[in-house]
Amino acid sequence: MFREIRESDREIYKYYADIFYHTDAVNAPVPKENYDRTFDELMRSDTYLKCYIFECDDTPCGFALLSKTFSQEAGGVSVTIEEIYIDDKYRGRGLATEFFTYLKSIPDIMRLRLEVEDYNIGAKRLYERMGFELLPYLQMVIDRQRQNNS
Repeated sequence: MFREIRESDREIYKYYADIFYHTDAVNAPVPKENYDRTFDELMRSDTYLKCYIFECDDTPCGFALLSKTFSQEAGGVSVTIEEIYIDDKYRGRGLATEFFTYLKSIPDIMRLRLEVEDYNIGAKRLYERMGFELLPYLQMVIDRQRQNNS
């Protein structure tokens, strides 16, 4: 099961964001102050971001952070699954499948996007099973935070 994040979830969110950023699913950790900035934006508005807390038996066990844009190419709202993390002991229970099925059912969302490390075979299999396809091009980025830390 999953639910939208609430004001009372700040510490749960920060806990799971920190775990996520210390896994091999990401290239490098982010500054911890980014967790608070993100949470504050989540509480301010859902214009850019949306977050869900995963639960099993009313116990938090992970989260998903989404960002939203409008894509002319897609013909509407494009949602990027920025982060998704479920505790190891709760994986394999269909939580991610239920979540992706929910996202795919929202008529306003014209495109779902995510990133996955090439070696994360289990995640890639799940994403492919849910209908995700590889993009045939590279993405490029200017990341001010990384440039400032160099």
